[in-house]
Amino acid sequence: MILKDIIDIIESVAPLSGQESWDNSGLQIGRKEADVASVLCCTDVTEAVMDEAIAKGCDLVLSHHPLLFHGLKTIQGATFQERVVEKALRHGVCVYSSHTAMDVWVHGVSGRMAEKIGIHDYEVLVPTGDGIGLGVIGELEVPVSAEAFLETVKTAFRVPAIRYTAGKGGLIKRVALGGGACGEYFEEAISKGADAFVSAEVKHHEWLQATGRILLLDIGHFESEQYTKELFRELLADKPVNVLFAESDVSPVQVY
Repeated sequence: MILKDIIDIIESVAPLSGQESWDNSGLQIGRKEADVASVLCCTDVTEAVMDEAIAKGCDLVLSHHPLLFHGLKTIQGATFQERVVEKALRHGVCVYSSHTAMDVWVHGVSGRMAEKIGIHDYEVLVPTGDGIGLGVIGELEVPVSAEAFLETVKTAFRVPAIRYTAGKGGLIKRVALGGGACGEYFEEAISKGADAFVSAEVKHHEWLQATGRILLLDIGHFESEQYTKELFRELLADKPVNVLFAESDVSPVQVY
């Protein structure tokens, strides 16, 4: 399969025109005319992930987070980004990252988060364009206690612990979710009637402002976006390409 065809499929739902102005989504390394027989999907393009791609004979690494946010002035192996670029070029491995282009697709990162806890009828939380935006909001089929909701989220996202603040009390029915650094949007979640907001990167003043108003959960940046790999696999499900998940794709943050 030609890389350009794979890119066209991804961008048919997550066009680069929707990415944030500061982002660097898109083709990071390689040429669009490259032949691709095997793809390795991941959240972050780490050195371990690139080593795995090379070992498994993959032609393309599909990631959520871009390997390159800023220009590299030299490639001397001083940083992991430099070493990844060097290995990718030496072994002919292409790299494509979707990131905020996939974030704003309603059925993208945040939509998949919602589906993981049983919410399938959802809408955009913070619109950023025509039919696109950050986060989603929807309702659980059956209201649950805050404790039961925390347990559901903990299990669904396979996290050892969750940071949260007490909400307004009562059952949890309407839920907002935002993958990655969406903690700042808790006010929008409150304004749309959410009982709980699942996200990451919550700041101290946001915890203070949310207390007693909404059950705010910080499950970790990587953890909230880990299922983006599934989106890539589903988009390429009926195509003549082998799609693998990177076994070395793990959160760099540990919990003691």
